[in-house]
This record gives sequence, structure tokens and C-alpha cells, in this order.
Amino acid sequence: MSRAAEAAIAASYKALKEDFVSNLTGGEIGEINYVTAVAPVALVLWSALQTRQSFFKPYTPLSFAVDFLLNVCAILLATTLYSSTPIVLNILLLAPVAIIYALPRPPLSKKPKVPPPKTKDADAENPLPKKPFLTIYRGAMLVVTCLAILAVDFRIFPRRFAKVENWGTSLMDVGVGSFVFSAGVVAARPILKEQLAGKSTALSTRLYKSIRHSLPLLVLGFIRLYSVKGLDYAEHVTEYGVHWNFFFTLGFLPPFLALFQTAFAYIPSYAGLAILLGSVYQVALEFTTLKAYILTAPRTNLFSQNREGIFSFFGYLAIFLAGQSTGMFVLPRKLSSTATTGTEQRKRLVLTLGAWSGFWIALFMLTTNYKYGLALSVSRRLANLPYVLWISAFNSTQILCFCLVETFFFPGVYKATTAKEEKEAYELATSRVLEAYNRNGLFVFLVANLGTGIVNMTVKTLDVGSRGAMGILGVYGGLITALAVGLDLYGISIKM
Repeated sequence: MSRAAEAAIAASYKALKEDFVSNLTGGEIGEINYVTAVAPVALVLWSALQTRQSFFKPYTPLSFAVDFLLNVCAILLATTLYSSTPIVLNILLLAPVAIIYALPRPPLSKKPKVPPPKTKDADAENPLPKKPFLTIYRGAMLVVTCLAILAVDFRIFPRRFAKVENWGTSLMDVGVGSFVFSAGVVAARPILKEQLAGKSTALSTRLYKSIRHSLPLLVLGFIRLYSVKGLDYAEHVTEYGVHWNFFFTLGFLPPFLALFQTAFAYIPSYAGLAILLGSVYQVALEFTTLKAYILTAPRTNLFSQNREGIFSFFGYLAIFLAGQSTGMFVLPRKLSSTATTGTEQRKRLVLTLGAWSGFWIALFMLTTNYKYGLALSVSRRLANLPYVLWISAFNSTQILCFCLVETFFFPGVYKATTAKEEKEAYELATSRVLEAYNRNGLFVFLVANLGTGIVNMTVKTLDVGSRGAMGILGVYGGLITALAVGLDLYGISIKM
């Protein structure tokens, strides 16, 4: 880059920095927390109905309707009609809990006595069991993501919840980062399996598998690129660039993660790798012209046209590694060899989750505080270090909240001693709707993107009033949920 070009970029960046306040269009973090708290609060009501009234067992059409209202419609209301008063919605969801506990329990159906089956201890059978609170966390994240990508096109969805241009925080900014973080949590499972088996996969094999896994995502990226350009769909170039999109980011993650798994031998902590990568990227942003280049450079070639997607990839990779770090201690049955009972293991898990949540929050405050910290600003466009820490803190805290709800209402999940008991406890504690979203998450997300495109091509969304918008969003959410639950009922898993 010539000195003249560098000077032009620096001048443009200086002007952009002076106009910082106008770019800070995102909502406050506190407001985002109140809105996203609706998912754990709705789970409290769902859990009370299940434990006190066995409302979702058996799973009838009425059960599905209530499940849908609590775990999908409540989130929709929080981001639209109750966006300015999410605390009121949370109170309305919590209020019926006291009434449910005041009602008498239904009589238990007597089951014929049968000899207990000879099953192996669940501990020896599956060291990486399915955990309801993780299923619910991922399911709720997918629900809010699928709803927001269409709701943002209507006036009823507050502009402060939409993705910000340069600096600041918003609901949709936390959504895209959470999608990557949750994927990282799940990606810890094959690594844990390797460790339990005492095996290590060669780098060439890992790269081959990762590239094979990436191909469908990259194909989806090109399909989205063609559809957006071909149909002249509205897009924000400053989000990822002219051609780049979120599917490309997801598609390039696996090969890079295969390389970072090798680096794990030198830095035996995925959280450490995440912080190191985020810090090096932040140093490059602050002490070179990289930040100015990303924000203000002219789009003269393929690289500069897609600079946001290319450079923000490093931030998303750090978020994925932070998610893997969480998955490494959340997924295993045993967190500590010294804890012998399920209750002790759960207590250790809750304390560990709480400690990591506090750690990420402390780092975030250290980097963003203007008086005692580094005075850095969150930027989803850059996916800088504060953004990485914000997403890690938010998701760790969300997982902790879901874990606490499960621990209080469903102690049978972590006290089960046989595979059969564990399966029954899992089904009892897991919303069928959120289980369905989690099971085919990426496919459901793809269908939601297609649905969003169809609605935008057939409806002038900005001209639709509040009632019409809620009607369209309700039908859209219902169809997506029906598809997800239908696939789950027939045992269909579409891996992408």
C-alpha cells in the first residue's frame, strides 16, 4: 500500500472516529440481558408445569401448543411488543409458577411391577451423555436467531436490536456470535472422545475431515451469494463485505480449527488460545493501519471488497475456541475424579461455570472500561477482542442460567445411575420444541433464511403494521417450529 493511500485511509478513519457517537447505534448490554433472560425465565415456567403437573408427558397437541408459546412466542414477544418492557414480560412468565405449585399434583399412574433390566451403569456406558440444559441453551439460541432474521425487516422490531454499523452492541450482534460459540461447545465432543480413547488423529487426517465438513457450508455460502445478488435482495456491505456471508465464515472454521488443535499441544487451553488470538488481532488493529483499512478503505479488488468477512474471521475463530473451552468441561459426565456422586459432580460443574462466567465478564470489563481499563469499544464488524469477550461472557452466563434451572427442577438428571434412568430424566427435563431445533439446527437455520427471503419478496415489510407483522412472524415461527418438531418426531437428523 502506498504512503498516499495509507494517509487517505488514516484521514478517513480519524473522521470516522470523531463521529463515534453517531455510530454507536446498538442497544445497551443491560437491556439485551433483560430481553434474552426471557428464555431462562420461560424455562422456569415450563419446568414448573412439567415437574408439578406432568404437563408435557405425554406430549399431546395441547402440550406442543404450550411448549411453542413458552419457548418460541415468548422470545418473539420479548423482541417486538415487549422490547421496551422485557422485565414486565419476565414477571408475567414467572407469576403463574406460584399458582402451579399451589395446585394439587395429578395422581400418579400405577405401572405394573417388572424386574429391573440388567443395564450397565450409565457412567461406564456413556462418559459424554446428553445434557438437557445444553440442548435447551442451543435450541433457544436458534429460536431467537431464526425469529430475528425476519423480524428485523419489520418496523415492530426496534432498530437498536439490529446489527450496528461500526461500534456498539445489539441483540443481533450477540446472536451471530452466539451461533459460533454454541458450535464451538459441540465441537469439543469429538476431541473429548479422542482423549477418552487415548488416540490422536494425524494433522493430515484432521485437515481432510475438516475440509469435507466445510464443503456443504461453502456450497451454502455460494447459494446465498447467488440468491442475494440474483434476486437483488437488500444487504449491508459493511456486515461481511460485497461477496462474503456468514456461511463462508462457518465453512472456513473447521480447517483452521484443525490447525489450532495442533497448537493445543503447546498451549493446553482452548480459552488461552482464544485470548491469545483475540489479543494478537487486537494489537494489529490498534498499532497498525488495519483498523482504518477495514473501516474506510475503498473497495478496489476482491480482497478489499470482502475485508470485513476476511478479518472478522479471526475474531469468530477466537469465539469458536472459547466455546470449545466451555465444551471441554460442560460435556463430560465427570468434571472431577474426586467427586464421587452425581450431586457432587453437578455442584462442581455449577461452580466451574460460575467461575468462567466471572472470568470472561472481568476480562470484558477490563478491556472496555474507560476509567480503569483499556477503553476499547465493541465492534461486531471487526469482531475485535471486546466483542470476543462479550460473546464469551454472555454465552457462559446463559449456559449457567439454564444449568441452574435444570439443577433446581430436575435433580434426577444428574442423579441417574443407569442408562434407562438417564434417558427418562433427559426426556422429562427437555422441551420437545427446543430439542427439535437443536437436533437439526443448521438445516432449520437454512430454511429460516429461505423463509425470510420468500417473505421479503412477497411482502413490503416496512409498510406492515404491528398486528400484521405479529401475524406474519407468528405464522413463520409456527411453520419453522412445526418443521423442526416433525423431523424430530420421525427421528430424522439432517447433518450439514
